[in-house]
Amino acid sequence: MPRNVVVTGSGSGIGAALTTLLRARGDRVIGVDLRGGDVDADLSTPEGRATAAAAARDAAGGVVDAVVTCAGTSVPGTAMVTVNYFGTTEFLTALRPALAAAQRPRAVVIGSISGTQPSDPDVVAACLADDEATALAHAERAVADGRARQLYPSSKAALAQWARRTAVAEGWADAGIPVNVVAPGIVLTPMSAGLFDDPEMKKVMDTAVPMPLNGYLRPEDVAAAVLFLVSEENSHITGQVLYVDGGAEATLRGPADF
Repeated sequence: MPRNVVVTGSGSGIGAALTTLLRARGDRVIGVDLRGGDVDADLSTPEGRATAAAAARDAAGGVVDAVVTCAGTSVPGTAMVTVNYFGTTEFLTALRPALAAAQRPRAVVIGSISGTQPSDPDVVAACLADDEATALAHAERAVADGRARQLYPSSKAALAQWARRTAVAEGWADAGIPVNVVAPGIVLTPMSAGLFDDPEMKKVMDTAVPMPLNGYLRPEDVAAAVLFLVSEENSHITGQVLYVDGGAEATLRGPADF
């Protein structure tokens, strides 16, 4: 029987690849994107997130079998906080009742290997406190200090911590809803394409994210891992950060950190 799967960022990259795989196996995808989706929404604002969640819920008839949050930005700036973090956590939380109404609900958040990199502790703490105003203030300070790029690992580190905390919180695991993170290494997407045109930036990326197994990822490689986590077969995996990174995390952290 077809399942209702809500995918944010469905118009490109990992979201588009996942949408193709889900539809190929017969699922019904409700795509959420800034424009051109089944639901058009701006996830950078509280109002946009609430409106998008309500529209996705209604499109699914009140029962959502899975949610995958792929929407995000790598452009240095405060949107890394508003979209990457709050655009994920508030949207997913708003859909929790619709997930709980399904027989075998699943939720997956797209994180990043960058979540293991140095981050701004004030931004991370404010995000985890669900204090968007303070998180934005700290993010604006980081931009003013020339640390805008640090906001990406900050948003992804906070997101991984939120997912692990939420996975075992009331209303999630006890309602049969697994929550997991898929954290890719370097993915060849439209969002990252410009980085590869700069030889110096490519060298920096290869040093920061060494991927000894098969090199850079295609969006389809990440989508395949997500596909299992949102499947009915995933009965007991929750609160996990799955690194789909060609060995980058194991290389950078070593065997003792697991």
